[in-house]
Amino acid sequence: MQPKKDTFPGGLITGLPVFFSYLPIAITFGLLARGAELDMVQTISFSALVFAGASQFVALNLLNLGAGFPEIIITTFLVNLRHLLMSASVFTKIEKPRWTPILGFGVTDESFAIAGTRPGKLTVPYLFGLQLIGYLGWVGGTALGYITGDFLPDILRAGMGFALYALFIALLAPPANKSRKILTVALVAGAINWGFSLLGLTQAGVRIVLGIIGGALTGSFLDPEGRGLR
Repeated sequence: MQPKKDTFPGGLITGLPVFFSYLPIAITFGLLARGAELDMVQTISFSALVFAGASQFVALNLLNLGAGFPEIIITTFLVNLRHLLMSASVFTKIEKPRWTPILGFGVTDESFAIAGTRPGKLTVPYLFGLQLIGYLGWVGGTALGYITGDFLPDILRAGMGFALYALFIALLAPPANKSRKILTVALVAGAINWGFSLLGLTQAGVRIVLGIIGGALTGSFLDPEGRGLR
């Protein structure tokens, strides 16, 4: 007997593709965190308490570059600012909406895409199941990546450092290929970061923050009416 789609088991089943898609990226994060000399408790807690892949990779990179905590906090805040809008959007679709902070914590790009495109209202049990299965995949994959670091050759572990850059290139390339505006925003943000790096005027974390702000301002200029960068 198949579970109803608006129940907790229905959410778990719907979220299975998210679970399997999180595993390889989370394993990579666990490996990179181990290479950054974080211990197992710190690494797993990182994923369990933050649960935001892009900002975790950014924060880990900033730690490797010796950035200060204020820079890391500001940068990850800006990277995760989109979650405020996604959480608000999901809240409007909940059947009998009520204060549910645990569901706000569980909103990710993937769960938002599934929940946002699902017709009709969403139940709290369904959303909880959808988010929980992804959370288990992310935290479990992080732990697996850290543990398997013992068994991987040094050259392979060193090569995993490029996974961070490959991840962001993979996220950026498809939309940038379809939209000159998105490509322009990315190039402006990168040019600001690179320019300040050449001049040696700021630390890495500050350069990233300035790049984010510059990219955001460029996007606002290219799309003043807020219709989306197409």
